[in-house]
Amino acid sequence: MIIYNQTLTITSAGNRVSYHDITEKIREIVEQSTVKDGLCVVASPHTTCSVFFEEYSHDKNYAGDEYLQVDLNNVLEKVVPRCLSEGQYYHPGPEHTKFGVELPKEKMRTEGTDLVPDKRSLLNTEAHIKGTFIGSSETFIIENKELQIGKVGYIYFVDWDQNRVRNRQCKVQIIGQ
Repeated sequence: MIIYNQTLTITSAGNRVSYHDITEKIREIVEQSTVKDGLCVVASPHTTCSVFFEEYSHDKNYAGDEYLQVDLNNVLEKVVPRCLSEGQYYHPGPEHTKFGVELPKEKMRTEGTDLVPDKRSLLNTEAHIKGTFIGSSETFIIENKELQIGKVGYIYFVDWDQNRVRNRQCKVQIIGQ
């Protein structure tokens, strides 16, 4: 049995929800793994990010987002509006805010910045809820060295947090023979 791991680093936009088509990168990782038949797990270790599987939408808006992504944003915004002020949601409460602004700088470097966030950047409750709704991982079948995602299926990594630019990680693990 082969177990193959790789980590992708993805930089978020910081000023809007960031969608990243990672399909070709995942195909390359499957090829590098030398697994003929098995499973490929694609996961985010971040609580404000998701991995999802969707049809590629050829049309895009001016920001480069596919129309299905724009539609998803519009639907989710109705259910979970962007957190713009303290008290709009219970989270972040005073204890969490204290924890967030006192994080050691080394911890922040793993998220792609040397700066400890200010209190405003902690107002990302909607990003946590959207991450929970959509989920943090997807599992795909590998058959005859090929990712079984059909002709129109694409794999996306999304960062729901709009408050700052960050380097995010996407973990890929392939298990098989």
